[in-house]
Amino acid sequence: MLKKQYFKTKDTCKVTFSLPAAVQGETVYLVGDFNKWDEKTTPMKRQKDGSFTVTLELSKGSEYQFRYLVNGSEWHNDWQADRYVPNPFSGDNSVVVV
Repeated sequence: MLKKQYFKTKDTCKVTFSLPAAVQGETVYLVGDFNKWDEKTTPMKRQKDGSFTVTLELSKGSEYQFRYLVNGSEWHNDWQADRYVPNPFSGDNSVVVV
């Protein structure tokens, strides 16, 4: 799930990425264009309800592809992303439009 907060005085948008508790995992990382698809750069924090979240400031007027990496081996999409695009590994990437 994506939550966006736009700033009037900045060229950025605060985007909160959330993975629901239904996707069970010990570790979850947000991986995408914004961190050069580095699988360890952006860990997500487990919430009391079992979901995972992380918030990033992203440049307005851009689109970013991303996925969630669960337990270092399971890739998940955000089913409430703005859209989806095919990836070269026979699947789709989620896209956030800022």
